Amino acid sequence: MGSCFVENIGAKLDYFKFHHTSNPFGIIFNPKSVEKIIQRSVRKDFYTEKQLFFHNERWHCFEIHSDLSHSDKEYMLQMLNDNLISLYNQLSTASHFVLTLGTAWVYKFIESQEIAANCHKIPQKNFSKHLLTTAEITKSLENIAALIGSLNSKCHFIYTISPVRHLKDGFVENQVSKSNLISAVYELVREPQNKNDLSYFPSYEIMMDELRDYRFYNGDLIHPNATAIDYIWSRFVETYIEKSSYTTMAQVQTIQKALQHKPFNAASHLHQKFLRNLHEKVEQIQTEFPHMQF
Repeated sequence: MGSCFVENIGAKLDYFKFHHTSNPFGIIFNPKSVEKIIQRSVRKDFYTEKQLFFHNERWHCFEIHSDLSHSDKEYMLQMLNDNLISLYNQLSTASHFVLTLGTAWVYKFIESQEIAANCHKIPQKNFSKHLLTTAEITKSLENIAALIGSLNSKCHFIYTISPVRHLKDGFVENQVSKSNLISAVYELVREPQNKNDLSYFPSYEIMMDELRDYRFYNGDLIHPNATAIDYIWSRFVETYIEKSSYTTMAQVQTIQKALQHKPFNAASHLHQKFLRNLHEKVEQIQTEFPHMQF
């Protein structure tokens, strides 16, 4: 869960068919909003009409991303609460919880003082901007770990800071924000009682120090490009993926590449043989890993 960088790593986990879920309530940039969703899920505090509001012909909720907004209020409530139950079940059995923090800046809706995970294009004058302190972030991360731990004592936590810079806040403001996030995670991970359960993956540092050339960025010069994502993913694999899984990952990649193959003649005997071989490979790997769907 977390910032847009989750989508990059989540896509890799999806490609290699790891059993996972990424951002069930959309992209969430700040730790307080992640904590709120985890709290709702663990306590089964279901969404009601009180959490929804109507704006620009759609229903929205300040706790979630606008991708989940909808024109039908009843449908949206059902979807949110279904996602809540699904997240509860996943947290109960997850081996790992990966949290990518994007920013320490939060926006509070002035009328209710509620922290908005997404402002849903409501005019900025309706919000006040605040910088979370290191202590506030650390406390929020502790709460997240405690909530999930109450369901699943075996879950390991991986924290990372998104390498995507939030330059709309300002260059200096972005650096201050990232500094607070890094300091908070550092304080949490270095505590002796947390060493076996928490770890820090330096995706931000890899991007800033190893991949500091602009050829590793997209055209907006903010988001990492495919080359950078592949590099950071390779470091993630080296750090967290068991070597015994590498063979399976290679098999999955072979199938994925074969599925992208575009034949010159789809009716040819050679292509039909290719499809039969591919089908056999899929059946073989699904025998061992039934959750894999291609």
